[in-house]
Amino acid sequence: MRIISGLYKGRRITAPKKLPVRPTTDMAKEALFNILNNGYYLDDISVLDLFSGTGNISYEFASRGTEQITAVDEHYGCIKFINETAESFEMSINTIKSDVFKFLEKSKQKHSIIFADPPYDFDLETFSKIPQLVFKNKLLEDEGILIVEHSKYTDLSKLENFSYSKGYGGNVFSFFK
Repeated sequence: MRIISGLYKGRRITAPKKLPVRPTTDMAKEALFNILNNGYYLDDISVLDLFSGTGNISYEFASRGTEQITAVDEHYGCIKFINETAESFEMSINTIKSDVFKFLEKSKQKHSIIFADPPYDFDLETFSKIPQLVFKNKLLEDEGILIVEHSKYTDLSKLENFSYSKGYGGNVFSFFK
């Protein structure tokens, strides 16, 4: 994987093979950030990266000037890798090792953008818990957005607060407002 734009544009990041991850493809990530650049000043927002895995999305935000980034993952190896990578790039990424659903239940901090990249094999009921908890606990700022990445075989359009989705190859980003 590589950082698409910003201060660290073009830098490659190689995650250990033992991590249980499926990083967002560069093509899909570039398309996502083209959408976000049209709606947000990325250096003036707060980002919550759920199921952060390798930290791919967090690094992209940091490279583009975002300073308030929190990455949540339950896997110790993922959190360790994000911490090491962020330190080597001198990025300000706060990591939290936690089950994402438990974290969302307890969290009180609001964010401009919440990005979730859960395992693609979640069933619809499990996927639906993400927007339910985000909106129930009012974790988005007034103009904030929740983005859930999922496979093209999963349809989240019937979930409450769904706004629209964009597909890129086998990846789909569903936007909730």
